[in-house]
Amino acid sequence: MTDTLDIRVSTGTGTGRTTLSAFDAALSAAGVGDFNLVRLSSVVPPGSIVHEVDGRDQLQGAHGDALYCVYAEAHASLPGHEAWAGIAWSAHEDGSGAGLFVEHEGPSHEQVAVDLTHSLDDLSVTRGGVYRPAGRLIAGITCDTLPVSAVVVATFRRAGWQDLPL
Repeated sequence: MTDTLDIRVSTGTGTGRTTLSAFDAALSAAGVGDFNLVRLSSVVPPGSIVHEVDGRDQLQGAHGDALYCVYAEAHASLPGHEAWAGIAWSAHEDGSGAGLFVEHEGPSHEQVAVDLTHSLDDLSVTRGGVYRPAGRLIAGITCDTLPVSAVVVATFRRAGWQDLPL
């Protein structure tokens, strides 16, 4: 029997005097600003349930913990330019909880939405066409004067440094 893995997906946008500080503000808004992000690829293990959450309902942990996640990040620093980030996911048709994530970023909602759809379709075809779209989150922000960032984060697990193998 497989333990259930609750995967939480949240969004955030932020503004800062630099692209990096805008990214940090977006991560904080998504509820993951105090973690060290460990980026995963796109495979969702069997026994998983994906939940859309607000940043305040993201995984909790100690300052500096490692956070295993899939994320999309977008940045814009010119007035009038937009930053859009999105994650979409699919589920195996057998109901096992196995699935796939795809993440994209771009200059418009439409571009990110199309890219997410095409990637999910292609990843399913590569695996025999047995995955069906199950959800998506897209976040965006327009640069007025200061740099901006948009993020979407799917969190799997967190680990304290004492829990990590050396």
